[in-house]
Amino acid sequence: MGYAERTVAPGIEVWRNAASTGQQRILPDGCIDLVLIDERLFVAGPDTSARVHLAVAPDPVTGVRLHAGRGPLLLGVPADELRDRTVPLEDVWGSARARALTEQVGAHPESALIDWATSSDGDPFGDLVHDLLDRGSSVAQVAEAVGYSPRQLHRRLLPLFGYGPQQLGRVLRLLRAVAAADTGLAWTEVAQRAGYVDQAHLVREMRALAGATPTVLRAERVRSVQDAA
Repeated sequence: MGYAERTVAPGIEVWRNAASTGQQRILPDGCIDLVLIDERLFVAGPDTSARVHLAVAPDPVTGVRLHAGRGPLLLGVPADELRDRTVPLEDVWGSARARALTEQVGAHPESALIDWATSSDGDPFGDLVHDLLDRGSSVAQVAEAVGYSPRQLHRRLLPLFGYGPQQLGRVLRLLRAVAAADTGLAWTEVAQRAGYVDQAHLVREMRALAGATPTVLRAERVRSVQDAA
């Protein structure tokens, strides 16, 4: 029992969180999720910092995660309007339209979520900016690559990702660090590979974005893997 996810198309992952107990830390990732909870669909917007939930034997939860601007395209709402929020789908679409999709997802959760998520192509601009920032490019370098000023780039990214390029770059760097740390590397090596100035920089950013020190975060993730096993 635990958390499991799989990629079903570029920039789209379907996931399931089985019944569990204890604290769960959800890291920011610049994505929008559509989540089925207790026979209702909810939209989880992009987070600027980690959410920490205390789960007490909840029912299994199924969702689909949308990267790089796919969520706003499918939902028809700018990502910055959903930033740091989780709202019922009917608040976004209205009751009738939300009910129709909820019934489909309730009958066949994973397949219906996948069908919905793959019903529209991704945003090439969002994919490009995401990839550039994830490679460690600076905001100035990304702006030059796409032909915008940094201020124009910021305005362009808000409806796609919920925040501007600097924050998105910080979030993606955090995820690179977590992925490297999960392999068991020393924190000095993690900091270097992820693109931090030094280990102290890594610690400050993890505290700010993940709400935990590297040591605490690693211990939580090790326990999570053990629980899933």
